[in-house]
Amino acid sequence: MSTYGYDTMEDLVENKYLVERPIYSEDSFNADHEIVDRYHTTTCDHLKRTCSCSAQKAKRIALSFFPVVSWLPAYRFKEWILNDIVSGVTTGLVAVLQGLAYALLANVSPGYGLYTSFFPVVAYFVFGTSKHLSAGELFIIFVGPFPVVSLMVGSVVATLVPDSATDIGNSTLINATAEDVINDKRIMVAASLTFLVGIIQLALGLLQTGFIVIYLSEPLINGFTTGAAIEVVVSQLKYVFGVKVPTFSGPLSLFYVLKSICLQLYKTNIADLVIAIIVMVCVYIVKEINLRFKAKMPVPIPIEIIMTIIATGVSYAFDFKRRYEVNTVGYIQRGFQEPVAPNISIFQECIGSAFSIAIVGFAVAFSVGKVYAIKHNYTTNGNQELIAFGFSNIMCGAFKGFAASSSLSRSSIQENTGGKTQVAGIISGTIVLIVTLALGYLLEPLPKSVLAAIILVNLKGMLMKVTEVPVLFRRDKYDCLVWILTFIASVILGLDLGLAAGVGVELLTVVFRVQFPNFTVIGNIERTDIYRNVKDYNEICEPKGVKIFRCPSPVFFANSEVFKEKLIAAAGFNPLWVLRRRNKALMKIKKLVKKGELTVTSKGMICAPYDNPESADEEELDNNRIEELDQPVNTADLPIVIDWNADLPYNIQVPKIELHSLILDFGVVSFIDMTGMKALKGILKEFLKVEVHTYIAAADNCVLEKLKRSAFFDDDIKTSMFFLTVHDAVLHVLEKNGMQDALKWGLDKETANLVLSNEVKNGNLYNGILEVKHETKF
Repeated sequence: MSTYGYDTMEDLVENKYLVERPIYSEDSFNADHEIVDRYHTTTCDHLKRTCSCSAQKAKRIALSFFPVVSWLPAYRFKEWILNDIVSGVTTGLVAVLQGLAYALLANVSPGYGLYTSFFPVVAYFVFGTSKHLSAGELFIIFVGPFPVVSLMVGSVVATLVPDSATDIGNSTLINATAEDVINDKRIMVAASLTFLVGIIQLALGLLQTGFIVIYLSEPLINGFTTGAAIEVVVSQLKYVFGVKVPTFSGPLSLFYVLKSICLQLYKTNIADLVIAIIVMVCVYIVKEINLRFKAKMPVPIPIEIIMTIIATGVSYAFDFKRRYEVNTVGYIQRGFQEPVAPNISIFQECIGSAFSIAIVGFAVAFSVGKVYAIKHNYTTNGNQELIAFGFSNIMCGAFKGFAASSSLSRSSIQENTGGKTQVAGIISGTIVLIVTLALGYLLEPLPKSVLAAIILVNLKGMLMKVTEVPVLFRRDKYDCLVWILTFIASVILGLDLGLAAGVGVELLTVVFRVQFPNFTVIGNIERTDIYRNVKDYNEICEPKGVKIFRCPSPVFFANSEVFKEKLIAAAGFNPLWVLRRRNKALMKIKKLVKKGELTVTSKGMICAPYDNPESADEEELDNNRIEELDQPVNTADLPIVIDWNADLPYNIQVPKIELHSLILDFGVVSFIDMTGMKALKGILKEFLKVEVHTYIAAADNCVLEKLKRSAFFDDDIKTSMFFLTVHDAVLHVLEKNGMQDALKWGLDKETANLVLSNEVKNGNLYNGILEVKHETKF
């Protein structure tokens, strides 16, 4: 049995590893190991590959653009059709109900919600991504209205067509009531907005910008959806209490709605309130039963459908609309209207909101896709999803529907009821089609308070996301801040501005994370090659005279100054200030020597007796000599090298520094820009001028190559300063300074090398700089 990396089987059993290798700098490692010359693709190469065409590539693009062509021919009719029918019928009934309900959020007549439950399904059947699973099944999601997206559409509709609209327009509408005119205008605004949303999504998909969803983090989406849930709750209260509320839009509109409802509570329609309470209680209880006994139920109890049928029947039988003035769904137009061209003038007024809706709708759909992707172990194609939703919304807008996304609840129903392919989606769309063409009139007596109650109960999951805040606070303060501020902005400013504010806060946290990273000083866990923060462990060793500084982020224009400040703080002194003090002291020493007050010999400096030495006073320098203070200390014209850590004559004060080596751990520095290079080079040179040797460890090859290309290295800053690991750099420093001390104590170089190699091998150097006893026997 091989025990590679271990001395004995006992070491292998005890999970130990032993490695013996040379101390590697980047130069010595590259000398021992040949670097492979790789060809890096250029922009021209990318253009050639992108613009090239072949039959195989054309086929691949066509199949990716029309995924239905790849999976439909492989459909196993006998095995899958029954499951798809059951799943499609169940999901279709839910889709009908949710289409009617979410139309209220979009501020259009409930019947138009059926269009949004049908046309996007058809388009997504053709363009949506479907992934073959290991068992031969296909991943499917259900496309249709989604509460947050519907509410965003409704906000735009309410802004552009408020309740007070009186402009009747063309003569064809002269005989129509003002309410009908407002409804027609709102439908046109919703359809045009949806068309524009589809264009934006399609364009983003064709431009291969599916990655844009990565800028919407999970805390941001959850904070936004929770804020939207609050908006949904407030928007449905008018149906629950049966009062008329003016349309408000813009910042603080939620609070204006609440104020209006509170002022009209005495007008509450008791029938609407009782109906809503009964429906909410029944739906909530049954949903909890479904959740608790999910594993034992083949199909969840469709309580929403049951309550809708009961409420519709009771409302029709007892004539709730006339006897109790209950607000019902009302007239539902049979069939589909002819497709209409969007209103271009509406595009100009809602382009910003359309972009927000397009991004949110895609983010919701992509999140649903990720849930199933993780569950079934595959990846989703964000660009194709954008294209699919783009076509879905364009078709929906053309037929007077409103913007669609995907729903986790409907997709879950479709999967739990045995749906195998997108054929289940088409069957669910067929159910919606049947209701639209022939059965829609049966839902006309349905009270709107029933739809509002169903919406409110289904918001439980979104509202419960508020419980994430304490968890986020413990795990990551920045994520918690993003969640809270996005939620507050969505509630106060509205959903479109709230989303923009949330993205701004999120990007700002990224700036703060990289601009103010947690720079640390690290030390060695004794007799290991492991280095950790010196504040975190008791038994940790910092080699004497050595400081190891870890940089946990890229070094670039935003944090280069902070990097320098933290490095100076870790070293314990400002090298530029020390250099200036040394140069001032050297000028004084040379002046004293010139005046005969100080004699410099090979054995040291001898002070002449003098009562009031001029050197004891601080002298001002003329402006022509100020720059000399920043130059390296030049003692060439003196017969000795001054020990700046010793006491100088005439009480000349110079800061004493014990640091002789500074190691920068660049293991997680992913990039460095020109500003960062300039800052790094400047601070390294400043430390070198005060005789503090600097080293950089664990730098990535990409960073090192960029430094070489950018003329970073010169006579002072060399590639020999770079080491493979922090441990290599530490051992090099200890060996180098141990050799200097050994030679200083009079040992010959061969003997010193022998002692040092033994000390390094035995790990004794970790306790500080090597201290060789003169009485050591060899």
